[in-house]
Amino acid sequence: MNSLELILNGLEILLVGYFGFAVLYVFVFSLAGLFSTKERKNIENKQRKFAVLIPGYKEDNVILEVAEQAIKQQYPNHLFEVIIIADSFQKQTLAQLAKLPIRVVEVSFEKSTKSKALNATMEIIGDAYDVALVLDADNIMEEDFIAKVNEVFNQGYKVVQGHRVAKNLNTSFAILDAISEEINNHIFRKGHSVLGLSSALIGSGMAFDYGYFKSMMKKINAVGGFDKELELRLLRSGEKIAYLHDGLVLDEKVQKAAVFSNQRKRWLSAQFIYFRRFFWSGVQELFTKGNIDFFDKVYQMVSPPRILLIGLVSIISFLYLLYGLTTACLGFLIVPPALWYAIFILLVFAIVWAIPAQFYHRTTLKAVLTLPKAFFLMFLSLFKLKGANKKFIHTQHGTLNS
Repeated sequence: MNSLELILNGLEILLVGYFGFAVLYVFVFSLAGLFSTKERKNIENKQRKFAVLIPGYKEDNVILEVAEQAIKQQYPNHLFEVIIIADSFQKQTLAQLAKLPIRVVEVSFEKSTKSKALNATMEIIGDAYDVALVLDADNIMEEDFIAKVNEVFNQGYKVVQGHRVAKNLNTSFAILDAISEEINNHIFRKGHSVLGLSSALIGSGMAFDYGYFKSMMKKINAVGGFDKELELRLLRSGEKIAYLHDGLVLDEKVQKAAVFSNQRKRWLSAQFIYFRRFFWSGVQELFTKGNIDFFDKVYQMVSPPRILLIGLVSIISFLYLLYGLTTACLGFLIVPPALWYAIFILLVFAIVWAIPAQFYHRTTLKAVLTLPKAFFLMFLSLFKLKGANKKFIHTQHGTLNS
């Protein structure tokens, strides 16, 4: 065996190990997501006071609708306060917000970030709250969302992640983004909860014990992916994150390729940064304290995103099919092609199980035709990660015409 064959065989083993485990991982949790979670019994019966924190940077297009909808909760008015965190809003927007029964906190930074806005606001509003509920500036809660979150807190949880669903399906990329989020909801939230692990946080539609959140946020000054760092710190401390599958928050989905590319690039950059930062502590927590939740989250930081996983496993499996049909190449392979076919089939089942039934229609099929473009943009992002998490990039919200 020559050196080239050794290199190729070593690459084979690395690829089948990395992608094979990633596929088995999503398969197991996707299968688990088909079952119902075991609910905890209430340990108290209390109505908590909520601070609904909605940070926004130049979100004049959507913030009025979000604020108007946020106050329509089926929960005692004196027990929740909607707080708009206004960073660089127009004067006319601020004037219109002032007419609503909400609180507006204006903030300004040389370099704006969500974590800075939240930290500054909590210092201003004080501590007269039991729960901090964090939304994005484009999010709309279902009208009983706060009541449902309160019930989960009555079960003894300090951290709750709601179920974010698409507010818009007006473009092919919006449909793909909506499906991608539902796949993640099924695998990383519901599936994990069914197997007794913590739900993943998603950056909004999430609620925390107020004092606990305030103290944890003081340690975080992330430019992007603050929810990832927060989640890792929570899990390292042994906190369990509940998933409220029946608590819906409408979220605007990415509508254009350029926005999709920038968003995914930031996410990938954040993942690799936090993997490097928390890897060794994840290993130590696993073997010294049996902290599976924390180690599981650290692994997620280095696991391939679903679009890349689907694309690369499909490409590799197809190449093995071609090699398998070419007798001359068989001598170079040490991984049986059938193993890649099995990996591909497991992935197909995992994805099919995770996609909600309402997406199985003709419009989705049309959107799927843009999947190669999404994969290509995501793949290119792997080579453009340098500095992606060092500056704040604003994603403008507002529904486009289809």
